[in-house]
Amino acid sequence: MDKNTIWGILLMGAVIFGFMWLNQPSAEQRAQMEKERQEQLMAEQEKSTSSTLLTVDSVNAAEVAGIKGTVKALGTLDSVSGVRTLSSAGAEVTLSPEGTLAGTVKTAGKNVPVADIISADYKGLTPAEAQAAVAAFRKAMADAARYRGFARYLSGDSTTVRLENSKLALEISNKGAMIASASLKDYQTFDSTAVQPMAAGENTYGFTLTSATQRFDTREFYFKPIETTDSTVTMQLDLGDGAVWGIRYTLHPDSYLVTMDLLQQGMSAIIPTSVATIDFTWDQRLTRNELGRVFEERNSALYYMFVGGDVDNLKETGHETKELSERVKWIGYKNQFFSSVIIPRTNFTGAEVSTAVLENNPKFLKNFSTRAELEYSADLANPASFTLFLGPNSFPLLKDIEKTVSPDENMHFTNLIPLGWPIFRWINTIIVIPVFNFLSKYIASYGLIIFLLTIFIKIILFPFTYKSYMSQARMRILAPDIKAINEKYPGKENAMKRQQETMALYSRAGANPMSGCLPMLLQMPILIAMFNFFPSAIELRGESFLWAKDLSAPDAIISWTTNIPFISSTFGNHISLFCLLMTVVNIVYMRINMQSQANADAMPGMKMMNYLMPLMFLFFFNNYASGLSYYYLLSLLITIIQTYIFRHVVKEETVREIMRKNAKKPKKKSGFMARLEEAQRQQQALLREQEKRKKASGKK
Repeated sequence: MDKNTIWGILLMGAVIFGFMWLNQPSAEQRAQMEKERQEQLMAEQEKSTSSTLLTVDSVNAAEVAGIKGTVKALGTLDSVSGVRTLSSAGAEVTLSPEGTLAGTVKTAGKNVPVADIISADYKGLTPAEAQAAVAAFRKAMADAARYRGFARYLSGDSTTVRLENSKLALEISNKGAMIASASLKDYQTFDSTAVQPMAAGENTYGFTLTSATQRFDTREFYFKPIETTDSTVTMQLDLGDGAVWGIRYTLHPDSYLVTMDLLQQGMSAIIPTSVATIDFTWDQRLTRNELGRVFEERNSALYYMFVGGDVDNLKETGHETKELSERVKWIGYKNQFFSSVIIPRTNFTGAEVSTAVLENNPKFLKNFSTRAELEYSADLANPASFTLFLGPNSFPLLKDIEKTVSPDENMHFTNLIPLGWPIFRWINTIIVIPVFNFLSKYIASYGLIIFLLTIFIKIILFPFTYKSYMSQARMRILAPDIKAINEKYPGKENAMKRQQETMALYSRAGANPMSGCLPMLLQMPILIAMFNFFPSAIELRGESFLWAKDLSAPDAIISWTTNIPFISSTFGNHISLFCLLMTVVNIVYMRINMQSQANADAMPGMKMMNYLMPLMFLFFFNNYASGLSYYYLLSLLITIIQTYIFRHVVKEETVREIMRKNAKKPKKKSGFMARLEEAQRQQQALLREQEKRKKASGKK
């Protein structure tokens, strides 16, 4: 590009810029142009609104006629004015004697006149508001036709009524007439909030009423609270024409019991007399209460009792649904230490119950669900009554509740406490719990109570422990003689002779290799009973001792949040100090015990087991209650002390003297020993015959 071209372009640009500057509009012209633009926009918007209004759906003549029929059939008549009024889900519609519809429909916070909706006069409403008003009007009338007298209670403001005594505080919601929350005043969760057997927002229940054409779920309706006191409230639905249905709650004084009565009158006009049952639905998301979540989840379950006394529960892990075809006495949702139990007056005729574990949920443990059926009659003023227990799983308390609820029948509420199989439950209920409760009356420290209980158990087991030690002492003294017999009769061909000589030695010395095992086996039921008792004892909940803040939970001294495969699921994300100490003492005890064994050197595999078993217990008990590990720690320490005392008190020469005296006594063969010797002789004869045949075949 040459110089002349560049100058030409610059001159042309200057001319164009100058022309635009000279011809720009003045300030007055710009204001006029903006005004015209705004007027054009408003005109277009008005045109759009008008066009949209034309598309808003309207109530046609056929619908109006149907609505008039609904109001005439279901509305409440004012005998003076002759006007009928029908309330339904945010709408109140009136019908005059002349057949004119009036009233209002509430939508988006506005009360829209029914007359405007019918005439499609939507002034003052946006198109969206107009459409919403028409939809709300139609829905209200459809609900009225479907729910009849119930329709007016489909909408409302949620409120609660508080009932409380010294132990329990209830919030009764008007929505569904159900207990919105139940809080225990004497118990707190691990994060210092009140324990709620029925937690706010996590518990719903209701009844399903069946009319000739519809099924009504009471959880949908807003009840009206009447007759309210500190301990009683009635939630009521006035259905018109004398029909009333409601639920009355009565909180017992200084108790964890609540009575729930169904009340009704004039319901035969709504519920046919042919309807003989009413459905009950109860859903709950079980809230976590304890510090040790793994163990709490493992000890939470849905329980039920059949008429006749059989108590069962759904499995504690995974998901399960079960159909209960027999009559059911009660159904309970059990946490580790707290339960919600419903006991109908006339039993459930059947039920379907289900449970589902909420894995990896820090706040909730499980979902419980019940669908049950009850006998019902629309003619009865009190067709059904229930007793609710909302409280702790304390053995003495549950025994008292059983007597209160049903003095003439064992309700087996104590089965909510998992004390093990019948033999272990018997030991706990007859021995352990009475002693534990007795000590609790006089001693405040539960660490000291466990110590004294351990000593008490050891005193009971002392005869078995002493007999076991004496048996080990005899076997230890006989060890050289047994070794000599083994050397004298080596090989498989002398096995029978070796066994006979060994048995003869035992007989002369009054020893029995099994006598040391039998006392240990007799101790096992008590040890297992204690294993079931400590994790279920609510008395230990929140009780501290030494470094353990809660004897019902693990006493973690080291914790971590990282999930370690296998370790986190089995061992946990912590180390419990009592459990660790128990493991160390257990290893020491195993070493001491091996020194007492007669043939310890001949069993090298047992040495390895002496270390593996305590380590297995460490993995197993690390997630259990620290009170349980503390008990086993004390038990092992006392056993070690007993062993050393036995060694110093019971001299080896004393045992030898006892054995010499036994050898001098005439021996009377028992039937078992006689049969054993006869079997041995027959076996020897068979072996000799086989040996002869071998020799004969060899000569050939």
